[in-house]
Amino acid sequence: MYRTHTCGELRMDSQGITVTLAGWVQRKRELGGMTFVDLRDRYGITQLVGNENSTPEVKESLRKIGREFVIQASGTVRERSSKNPNLPTGDVEIELLTLNVLSPSEVPPFTIEDESDGGDDIRMKYRYLDLRRAPVRNNLILRADMAHAIRSFLKEHKFIETETPVLMKSTPEGARDFVVPSRMNPGQFYALPQSPQLFKQLLMVAGFDRYYQIVKCFRDEDLRADRQPEFTQVDCEMSYVEQEDVLKLFEAMTKHLFLSVKGLTLSDFPRMTYREAAESYGSDKPDIRFDMKLTDLTATVKGYGFKVFDEAEYVGGICASGAAEYTRKQLDELTEWVKRPQIGAKGLVYIKYNADGTLKSSVDKFYSEEALRNIAALMRAEPGALMLILSGAKKHTLEALGTLRIEMGNRLGLRDKTTFKPLWVIDFPLLEWDDETQRFYAMHHPFTAPKPEDVPLLDTAPGDVRANAYDLVINGVEIGGGSVRIFQSALQSKMFSLLGFTPEAAEAQFGFLLSAFRYGAPPHAGIALGFDRLVSMFAGLDSIRDVIAFPKNNAGRDVMNDAPSSISDGQLKELNIAVTIE
Repeated sequence: MYRTHTCGELRMDSQGITVTLAGWVQRKRELGGMTFVDLRDRYGITQLVGNENSTPEVKESLRKIGREFVIQASGTVRERSSKNPNLPTGDVEIELLTLNVLSPSEVPPFTIEDESDGGDDIRMKYRYLDLRRAPVRNNLILRADMAHAIRSFLKEHKFIETETPVLMKSTPEGARDFVVPSRMNPGQFYALPQSPQLFKQLLMVAGFDRYYQIVKCFRDEDLRADRQPEFTQVDCEMSYVEQEDVLKLFEAMTKHLFLSVKGLTLSDFPRMTYREAAESYGSDKPDIRFDMKLTDLTATVKGYGFKVFDEAEYVGGICASGAAEYTRKQLDELTEWVKRPQIGAKGLVYIKYNADGTLKSSVDKFYSEEALRNIAALMRAEPGALMLILSGAKKHTLEALGTLRIEMGNRLGLRDKTTFKPLWVIDFPLLEWDDETQRFYAMHHPFTAPKPEDVPLLDTAPGDVRANAYDLVINGVEIGGGSVRIFQSALQSKMFSLLGFTPEAAEAQFGFLLSAFRYGAPPHAGIALGFDRLVSMFAGLDSIRDVIAFPKNNAGRDVMNDAPSSISDGQLKELNIAVTIE
């Protein structure tokens, strides 16, 4: 056998036994007539020792080896004279009897240690080396532990794990599809699934009652830290349930994950309507670890001759406690920050509530001391606070204030990654109107059921209809979302009509679903949780790339194997795709 023990398990009670270890050379140190080698595997690091008493073969092998050589070493376990309290194996070492080189290594392009000297690009190119580092490997172990905990919980609650197709039909709603040409059906294409939505609903029609899958999904979208072209979600569906049943079960599952994986006990998750989230936090995924709610100042600030406020549809602000000492330079920088295209504010008004009780603002020309105190009272400001105010179109200004709120939370150290505050956001609008295309779009997807009491509004005021939908939000991150589904053919056809589908187009795209509903569909609902986002949150990381074994970069490329890449003219012809000759 290559080894009798791993590099992470030997302790003082192993003294005197002969063991065989195998792994990678972390580092080698030569001190006088002694050579020390740190041997690393997945489980830890053990120190090997060669000295003047070592055999000539061992001495020769010690001279040859370098960083990342794969070796096999046998020897006797003994107590270390200079112990290392930072290693679980730091009380012992192996006095070498034999040492075999199993595989030599070139000098790696970066140091393979917890704190590496390699930048993101080089580590992505040599991802298989980066995965040898303990912090990266531990992220993947955490991911495996969480997947196991989820499967155990769902199995206990009678869910059936069921695989759904990866090659499916392209759908016109939602994000862009990745498409795959069909060689056997010239001119036709499969799509990679953005989610198993239709298949899991069909499984409910089939009587499976409770389905789940930890499944790969694909969306051809612009990328960012929490988005990859391929991602993993925990996909679930249940029959004969209402919204409350889903929320209770998956709140219990989330609590189970935090307890079993992180040892944390969470209290019950609060509920917040979409409207409350938008108007109090400027976001449909509010971070409730800190307060700093938005305050509507529209009625209070108008009529003082300040044209910017007088002509605005909405004026709102946030109150940052303890920030009144911001300098003019800091306030100017913050003003430029909100003017960035990503936020799009035209300017920023501030009011300082100084520690001595005086008020100073950037609009003193228009607002008296009394007027400023009225604003401060409405915002519940206290001495030491900095009030930041934006104005403009209501929807855009709320979003800009929400982004500013998060930025101030970061700057003031209010977003502690070791604190977790989940909540459910409910009562989303069913439909969103798009001025450019002059049509409604589904806010979640076309299969979301309206609130039963709002169904009559579908004919008179479809924009006012609330969805029977819900999102799980933790620390300002949308971890998952779902809805009660439409399960009647007539209502589903009505929904397609509101979204601009002709009956013929609806039949062509979704006829199989409408047909299934005609054979007795149970009421059903479901949810999908972003598994990559959840793991990265548990790991205390900002990017999901760090919890994916082989991620893509921000351009959607795998720089390790250079994908995507061109294919040969022969392959293109075989797929009946025209070849462009330059």
